[in-house]
Amino acid sequence: MKLNEIRRPEGCKREKNRVGRGPGSGKGKTATRGHKGQLARSGAKHRAWFEGGQLPLNRRLPKRGFKNPFSKSYQIVNLRDLERLGDVSEVNSAVLADKGLIRKLEVPVKLLGDGQVSRAYQIEVDKASRSAVKAIQAAGGQVTVKG
Repeated sequence: MKLNEIRRPEGCKREKNRVGRGPGSGKGKTATRGHKGQLARSGAKHRAWFEGGQLPLNRRLPKRGFKNPFSKSYQIVNLRDLERLGDVSEVNSAVLADKGLIRKLEVPVKLLGDGQVSRAYQIEVDKASRSAVKAIQAAGGQVTVKG
């Protein structure tokens, strides 16, 4: 059996409902558009969020808080995640991205101190917490903070 030999099941394809074809069809005259109004006119369109000139929902709801346009977001790497690196001693963004600990090289990386470190790592990150730096140094490693 080939794809061009497969038949459509009986009754699965319906004919298109033709509106505006006289009173006998039951869908004549206004062609299911109702009487007058914006949507009864030809070429009538409006966006899904348009509410007919009424104040839209996104403007009716109260706005709260403040979004800082200068805030920086960091990709987080914890000390416990470093165990997944395997037999690597020098750690930077490229190594972390290669091992799947971070997603994007352009976004800065912050090292946090959650977990234990069993090896001496030479780590280069954009930011690091004090507890992470202490733990790495206690294990005989070194943390270099860029920028």
